[in-house]
Amino acid sequence: MNLLSAENLSKSFDERTLFNALTFGVQQGEKIALVGPNGAGKTTLLKTLAGMLPADGGQVAVRQGVRMSYLEQQPELNPGLTVAATLFDAGNEIAAAVAAYEHAMLHPDQLSDEQMQHVLIRMDELSAWDYEARQKQILGKLGIDNLDAYISQLSGGQIKRVALARLLLAEPDLILLDEPTNHLDLAAIEWLENHLRSAQTTLLMITHDRYFLDNVSSVILELNQGQLYRYQGNYAYYLEKKADREAAELASIEKARNLYARELEWMRRQPKARGTKAKYRVEAFEEIKEQAFKNVRKDSVQLEVQARRQGGKVLEIEHLSKALGGQTLVSDFSYTFRKGDRVGVIGRNGVGKSTFLNLITGKLLPDSGEVLWGQTTLAGYYTQHTDDLTPGSRLIDEVKAIAEYVTLADGRQVSASKLLDMFLFPPAKQYAVVDKLSGGERRRLQLLKVLVANPNFLILDEPTNDLDIDTLNVLEQFLAEFGGCLVLVSHDRYFMDRLVEHLFVFEGEGVIRDYPGNYTSWRDEQDELEQAKATMPAKATAAAAPTASAPPPAPTGTTKKLSFKEQKELENLLTRIPDLEARKEELANTMSQTTDFAQVQALAHELQVLERELEAATARWLELES
Repeated sequence: MNLLSAENLSKSFDERTLFNALTFGVQQGEKIALVGPNGAGKTTLLKTLAGMLPADGGQVAVRQGVRMSYLEQQPELNPGLTVAATLFDAGNEIAAAVAAYEHAMLHPDQLSDEQMQHVLIRMDELSAWDYEARQKQILGKLGIDNLDAYISQLSGGQIKRVALARLLLAEPDLILLDEPTNHLDLAAIEWLENHLRSAQTTLLMITHDRYFLDNVSSVILELNQGQLYRYQGNYAYYLEKKADREAAELASIEKARNLYARELEWMRRQPKARGTKAKYRVEAFEEIKEQAFKNVRKDSVQLEVQARRQGGKVLEIEHLSKALGGQTLVSDFSYTFRKGDRVGVIGRNGVGKSTFLNLITGKLLPDSGEVLWGQTTLAGYYTQHTDDLTPGSRLIDEVKAIAEYVTLADGRQVSASKLLDMFLFPPAKQYAVVDKLSGGERRRLQLLKVLVANPNFLILDEPTNDLDIDTLNVLEQFLAEFGGCLVLVSHDRYFMDRLVEHLFVFEGEGVIRDYPGNYTSWRDEQDELEQAKATMPAKATAAAAPTASAPPPAPTGTTKKLSFKEQKELENLLTRIPDLEARKEELANTMSQTTDFAQVQALAHELQVLERELEAATARWLELES
């Protein structure tokens, strides 16, 4: 069943045609990724489909009764509303009931017993408990914990997460997403990936996250030079078939050029008698001419700048500590960088990753400790933000302010204008003001400004945001061959896996662990730990009731023996943990059935204490078992 149809869709901006006569449809259940180079018109196409921009020609039809929602790359929400008011539309009865329940739980002193009972009864009448559980999962995974905060108090990344949560809670039939993984941490991206992959929702999204593309999408639409190409498969399949298509196009153009040379000779004969030439052959000649001169040039960024020599001392971090707003972000961290170190930085949002980068670059002063740079070390810091571009200035002036000439990797020197051309800013655009650049173009210019100084220590904070896949591939290749040190914060798991050799894992409360390996190896290790915890209660129950036919295995020579006291403790845990699990389930069931406010409060407190006790018991069981 077709949920959305576009017929002969066209759109132009500033005399430039972005797409022309596009016709395609979105079938129910399809998960489609829209890809293409920066500036190709992907966001414009999505906004046109969502009805936010009028088409110059053609039409968009959405099947009657289909609920469609669109998440912009930079959503605009009402700054005067709270997060709760933004998330829970008053027109949705279930959402309103859950919002009232959440408010009551957060502010029990503001309601009478009668009002609280009414809130609980309303939750029962609408069967809203499942909705509340789903809401808690979505908000928790997206890191939204303060429902009373006003939108005006949030950062751009927090606003994006609130808008995404609102969309997912609404459960529309058709979702349009523009770069949904931007501003999410790695854990949230993996959750969103699994959620979208398993949901029955139909999806059309723009994303440059290659793992996300591969794991979620079943169809790839490529928008390039105003044309749309469809590939039935994931990202890996698309790469293979795209290469086949481009090779076939080149062969077709070569054939057309050979034919054009012959037809041109025929057209030039007897010019005075042109009107008597066969009309069909003249029309065919014009078609051959158009095909022969079709532009198949594939522009790509050229990263060829030279890194300067690195001395013996690179960077030493000694007992670094920093707290902000009462939260410890870095605590007594020390590390000595060696030549060629390639470090990835991971951790949930708000745990201190950007603060750490600002500390080592001197943008922020530590509470204690030192950051000691080597005399020959020159850092290049590529931040998440592009506010270092001067409003009203021209592109050429932004680069010339750093250097008039730049030395490339092969020793050649090129002018600032030539370097801009290598970064896909042609001469005609170099004298435009930076205010008119797209998001991807601003990021590309910022990257150019970092590299033009020839740094030997690169610090990249979310460099993949707003860059198209072709540019990402070039950047990856450049960084893979970069001879200096690299510190990388990125939500792009593919990017991290290719480039880093070990990780700084921010575990919270200022703790930073140095992990030897890339992101996937760390993620696999975490999955194994989680599986061990998940299977622990079953193991405990089985061990607590051994049968005669299945005696416990004899200890091996490599197993450390427990003391008598530890053995008794382990035996107690094997029976205690299943009891705690059963009590936890019993409390949850009772809470969902009672309408007595005082009882709900008492049960919630008991559940909180029990969860802490269960966590401690589980940790001790794992310790004794190992």
